[in-house]
Amino acid sequence: MKKKLISLFLLFVFLLTAGVGCKKPTMQEAVKPIVLNYWRVYDGNDDFAEIIAKYNAQHPYVTINYKKLRYDEYEEALLNAFAEDRGPDIFSIHNTWVRKYESKIEPMPAQTSMVFPITQGTIKKEVVPEVRTMRSLTLKELKQNFVDVVYSDVVLNDKIYALPLSVDTLAMYYNQDLFDQAGITEIPRYWNRDFQQMVKKLTKQDLKGNILQSGVSLGGGKNIERYGDILAILMMQNGANMMSDAGQVLFQTIPSTFQSQSYNPGLMALKFYTDFANPIKEVYCWNNDLENSVDLFASGKLAIMFGYSYHLPTIKTKAPKLNFLVEPLPQIEGSATPINMANYWVEAVSKKSLYKNEAWNFIQFMTNAENVGTYLKKTKKPTALRSLINSQKEDPEIGVFADQVLTAKSWYRGKNPVLAENFLADLIQAVLADTENKTIELMNFYANRIQQTVN
Repeated sequence: MKKKLISLFLLFVFLLTAGVGCKKPTMQEAVKPIVLNYWRVYDGNDDFAEIIAKYNAQHPYVTINYKKLRYDEYEEALLNAFAEDRGPDIFSIHNTWVRKYESKIEPMPAQTSMVFPITQGTIKKEVVPEVRTMRSLTLKELKQNFVDVVYSDVVLNDKIYALPLSVDTLAMYYNQDLFDQAGITEIPRYWNRDFQQMVKKLTKQDLKGNILQSGVSLGGGKNIERYGDILAILMMQNGANMMSDAGQVLFQTIPSTFQSQSYNPGLMALKFYTDFANPIKEVYCWNNDLENSVDLFASGKLAIMFGYSYHLPTIKTKAPKLNFLVEPLPQIEGSATPINMANYWVEAVSKKSLYKNEAWNFIQFMTNAENVGTYLKKTKKPTALRSLINSQKEDPEIGVFADQVLTAKSWYRGKNPVLAENFLADLIQAVLADTENKTIELMNFYANRIQQTVN
């Protein structure tokens, strides 16, 4: 009798546990809700609505809480939030800030695991959870899929620290009416004598030497939009190294590939740039009394300015009837390979996030070719992916910018990029005020100042 009772008890336990084992948990039972806080600047909720909706269809337990902040408040708010452990899981930073934020970023993991809702059954259908582990983007795939500048900016110590949604490039805006009035029919392609003569034709001064109409926004500092990028790309196109791989500021040195040791590419670029703001030069067309270059261009008093695709809506809003076009950035005549300037933001995961796995999964989801297209169409931004370049080249608004992304470069400006930019403005003003021909000494001095932001 005792043996029979024991047998019945064991059978009961088996049936009970077997029943429990056969019953699969529901989505609600298997996963708990997750909220990913995502902070950015410039773009609004609508720009990400389709991507987030598509992601939620695959992972309904993940909520993306998107927050847009103003640029002038963004960094302070971000750093304060991290200090108080209330920062976002995902945040956007400028491509020149990656090393600055390195200690606050969680690098991309080798893989991510996510729960997917799977519908099972024929008569009685039910949704059950299925865990899938997905391999992350490799360094090789990053180089294959994204344009070159991305790899150089986001990879530190063989780890991927962020991914971009787009990459913008510096291009040349010009006023067609002013070109027509000056009888200019050819668009400048090179920084040469022809370019300088063209600027002279496009510049107008009164009898006192006051500039009434400027030929080009070159030569000055803070009243020229993106002056640091313009000066840097002139140096880079001319052959200068802005910074070595070891982190040493080198834009004033002579590359070893140059046969003529008397030629200093950084120095030549700086002199070319500042000549346009030097009253004793024939190309003089800029000074500190003029409006910001974007405002002056919108007013119809500036023939050529340099800007990114994000300047398009600004100009159209300020001057809806302005007759202007956008062309590629001029290059050095005779140069075998064009060099352009990149300017973009990247998406990173906070080291303090409780959901690093899900955050990185979402970044990889929204930056791949299948999903990022909806964002690019809404924001009218040039792509960071090689596979989407050809589809954007013919776009009347962003085609010029997209066509330049393959040859776009950037440079690390230290842990305080804003301060480094200010040092470049100080260098420009110092050269313009120099009466003792000490340009090389000034370059060395401000290179050392920028070096201090690196160390």
